[in-house]
Amino acid sequence: MKKIEAIIKPFKLEDVKDALSEVEVSGMTVSEVKGYGRQQGHSELYRGAEYVVDFLPKIKIEIVVKDEDVDKAVNAIIKSAKTGKIGDGKIFISNIERVIRIRTNEENEEAI
Repeated sequence: MKKIEAIIKPFKLEDVKDALSEVEVSGMTVSEVKGYGRQQGHSELYRGAEYVVDFLPKIKIEIVVKDEDVDKAVNAIIKSAKTGKIGDGKIFISNIERVIRIRTNEENEEAI
């Protein structure tokens, strides 16, 4: 099993959710996060004063999938989140050793 974490632009959340549903990803966790990458934030003008916004609002999506479903989930995220502009985000993939569903005590692939 693999955990896929995707950092995306906030306005792309619904598109990504719909794309993941199409490839039968059954569940996800979504968090509002802030961060920056190469874009290094930006400057804004507020009441005549300029200030730097270092951390930009992003959405973090976390899903756990079977090993054989990783590529289709990743491709769905890329296709639906990509704008072609700086700040589109990143995808991180890591191994999951064990999953337990609390309600039923099911483990691993049965639990996802």
